[in-house]
Amino acid sequence: MAEGLQLLRKKAEAAVQDMPDGEMKFRAFQVILAHLLEASAEGTEPRPESRAQASAPVKARQPKALESIPRTSSDRILFLHAEGFFGSQRSLSDVQGELRKNGWHYPVTALSGPLQNLVQKRLLRRERVTDGNRTIWKYANY
Repeated sequence: MAEGLQLLRKKAEAAVQDMPDGEMKFRAFQVILAHLLEASAEGTEPRPESRAQASAPVKARQPKALESIPRTSSDRILFLHAEGFFGSQRSLSDVQGELRKNGWHYPVTALSGPLQNLVQKRLLRRERVTDGNRTIWKYANY
């Protein structure tokens, strides 16, 4: 089992080796190692030892309905996108209100980053529009 952990640690180290030393490299290593350990425990990553599979903790399977529930703010925004919510231009407060209707409560400040990332990935588009005396971003899928 120790050999398997060493192999996963070496994979994580290799993934961050070209990064400059510092806090960001350390955090990236932690995230990658955690991901590798989780994938290894779930069986999606081949384990280096067959004995390790027998001693690995078994995760309880969630019902299919729970597996499809979006968990992150980005996934929840994409859920709205899939339902056609962004067929017309929507402001941050419109997105916040629709998320609230689904029971997902976020401050407006927590939504601007995920929306901008989706724009950068070309999954959404945004346009600066004037609304009364202020200028705001409106998001849409066209």
